[in-house]
Amino acid sequence: MIITRTPYRISLFGGGTDYPDWYLEHGGAVLGMAIDKYCHISVRHLPPFFEHKHRIVYSRIENVREIAEIEHPAVRAVLSETGVSAGLEIHHDGDLPARSGLGSSSSFTVGLLNAIQALNSRMVTKRFLAEEAIRIEQQVIGESVGSQDQIWAAYGGFNRIDFLRDGSFAVSPLIVSKARERLLLDHLMLFFTGLSRNAPEIARSKIDNLKNSAEPLRAMRMMVDEAQSILTTPEADLLQIGRMLHEAWRLKRDLAPQVTTQSIDEIFATGCAAGAIGGKLLGAGGGGFILFFVEPEKQQAVRERLSTLIEVAIDIDRIGSQVVLFRPDGFHRS
Repeated sequence: MIITRTPYRISLFGGGTDYPDWYLEHGGAVLGMAIDKYCHISVRHLPPFFEHKHRIVYSRIENVREIAEIEHPAVRAVLSETGVSAGLEIHHDGDLPARSGLGSSSSFTVGLLNAIQALNSRMVTKRFLAEEAIRIEQQVIGESVGSQDQIWAAYGGFNRIDFLRDGSFAVSPLIVSKARERLLLDHLMLFFTGLSRNAPEIARSKIDNLKNSAEPLRAMRMMVDEAQSILTTPEADLLQIGRMLHEAWRLKRDLAPQVTTQSIDEIFATGCAAGAIGGKLLGAGGGGFILFFVEPEKQQAVRERLSTLIEVAIDIDRIGSQVVLFRPDGFHRS
């Protein structure tokens, strides 16, 4: 049996510039962090005593004889692309809800890729996991997704990621003191809106509107440079990050009409009225988690005003996807 643990992520600035349709022409960059909330994938060779050959357990249970019969698109694609021939049992457990704006789909893909490679006694690099997950999601499954989530899932860390016109990427850890990093985290509040959405559909509407979104996307890209400068300059006022998040959310709303809803706007307005300096909806939009930047002394007021929402404490994951259990199962068969 193999068990992998793969982090979710929070993207602070630059989201939208990680779509290939944009960065292959203009380049792109994002700044954010992997967080200490995880997708757990277990994989083992299925004992040869059942009518089905593969068993996949997530929000549903699938028992199938052929990979082509699998309905979960990432499982079907990963097993097909990795040349799996033996029967497998796959279980998924997530710390947070799916379709929530924290990159959970890519964490699943990266974690499953890592588990299958480990099951075949292969050690792979973080770059391999990220690049292969990007290829599978964008080209094999054909989803309208960006390229940052797969990298956060594979690498972990508090990073800047640059997307180059040749299709490659560069991951640069932010050089920030522990005290300043802690100060940033102490200003962040993460709430679950209770609303789920279909990220690829919203992303597709953004991609279709790219020709009309050049100005906000360039502004969002420039925020990555500005935020990096603020975070890595000890004497810089950290409250500027909160104001920038507010501006980033304003720009993001202009990318597609499906990004926000009346309910989300009401949550955002309530948080800001209670003392938040700024905030943004995470992921493609339409629902999921909302992040606020709030001075510590004002957080209780925000918490009370948003008491109907679930708050999630976060820290930074520094490892990325990893194998946390390897145990031979003795049931391998071709």
